[in-house]
Amino acid sequence: MPSHESPELVDLFTTYTAGPGSIGSHLTGTATAHGADDPLIVATGADFALYPGGGRAPMVEGFRLSIRGFKELAAVSHLGPALATLVRLRTGYGDGDWRTQAERLLRQVERSRKANSTELWRDTIAVDAYRGRERAIAGMVDYSCAMTARYLRAALADEDYLTPETLRGDYLDGGGTAELPVPLNRMMIATFFLIGLDTFHRILGWFRTQRIDWDHAMVVVAGQQGRPTGGVTWNTSSVVAMILGASEYRLPLDRLYLAPHAPTFATPLDGDLGEVAALEEPLRRLWSGIRETVELGTVMFDGYPRFLPGEIAHPDVSDHTVTGISEMPVIHGPDDWRAMTTRLRVVLEDPRQLLSGCVTDYAVQQLVAADNDPAGVVVPGLDRVDYPTGL
Repeated sequence: MPSHESPELVDLFTTYTAGPGSIGSHLTGTATAHGADDPLIVATGADFALYPGGGRAPMVEGFRLSIRGFKELAAVSHLGPALATLVRLRTGYGDGDWRTQAERLLRQVERSRKANSTELWRDTIAVDAYRGRERAIAGMVDYSCAMTARYLRAALADEDYLTPETLRGDYLDGGGTAELPVPLNRMMIATFFLIGLDTFHRILGWFRTQRIDWDHAMVVVAGQQGRPTGGVTWNTSSVVAMILGASEYRLPLDRLYLAPHAPTFATPLDGDLGEVAALEEPLRRLWSGIRETVELGTVMFDGYPRFLPGEIAHPDVSDHTVTGISEMPVIHGPDDWRAMTTRLRVVLEDPRQLLSGCVTDYAVQQLVAADNDPAGVVVPGLDRVDYPTGL
C-alpha cells in the first residue's frame, strides 16, 4: 500500500466496492441470479445474440459486414466522401499525392461500372428486401459511377477544378440540369436507406420468431459501433433504433444499456457458439450491476427529480413542478441543494454518467472563474458548513 494511503479508510472503501467480496458486488450477484431466466439481448458491432435464459443455448444473427449487398452499396455511398477526401488532400494540405489517389479511384469506379447490372443485383447479390427494385438500384449505381468518373477526369485535367465549391455545385448538391440531372446527395441517402431497410427487415423477422418478453428483456449494446466515437447514446445508435423497433417500441428504454467497454464476441464461425456462451454470465452481471445502481436512485433520493430519458434537457429544477430530467440540472450557486441533490440521483440513474462526475463541471467552472485559485472557490457541503464532532 502506498505510504500516503490510510489502510483503515482504504479498507472501508473496499468493503462496499472495488472487489468481488464487496457489499456492492454481493448485490450484483443477487440481482444476476434473480434475473437468470430473463431474456438477454447483446448487440456487438456486427451481430445480435439472444440468450433466452434458464440455461438455454444462445442464438446469433448477423446484421452488418457479412450481409449480402452491404459492401456493394457502401462502396457506392462512399463515393461522395472519397471525392471530398481528395479535395481535402489538395486544398487542405497541398498533398500532391491526391492525383495518384484520384487515378486509383477512377480505375475502380470504371471497373465497378462495367460489373454493375440489373442481373447482378437480382441474381447474385439477391437481397429479399430489394426485390422489384434491382433495375432502379443498378441504374442508380451506373449513374453514380458515371458522374464520379466525370468529376475525377475534370479534376485530373485541371487540378484547380478540385475544390469544395465544384464538389458541391457539380456533384453533390446541384442537379436539375442536363449536366447533373440528379444530385449525388440523393444517392447517398438512398444507399444508406437501402442498407437500413434490408438490415431491419431481416432483424425484425428474426426477433419476431423469438417471441421475447420485452417487459423483462435485458439489453446491452456492447463494444464499438462503427467509428470509435459513434453510436454511444440512445439517439445516435442505429442499433438501438433497430432493437426498439424490433420490440415494436415495447422495450422500456431504461432496460437498454450502451456499454462501449463491455466484452464482445467475434462473429461465430462454422456454428461455434462457445465464445458467445462464455460471455452470458459476465454480460448478465454487467446489466444487473448497472440496473441495481439505477435502482439506488429511488431508494436514496425519492422526491427529487428522477432521470427520464428524453424528458427535459438541462432544466432549472428550482421549479418544483419538474419531476423528470434527461440531463444534469443547472446549479445556481453553492447553496443550490435541490439541483446538487438531483445531480446525485441523476449520476446513479443515468447509465451514461460517471458517478464521480456529479459536480465536476461545476468545480471546473468555479476554478476557471477564480483564475485557478482553489482558495477562491466555495466547496459546497464543506465551506459554510460546521460538522459537529465527537458525537
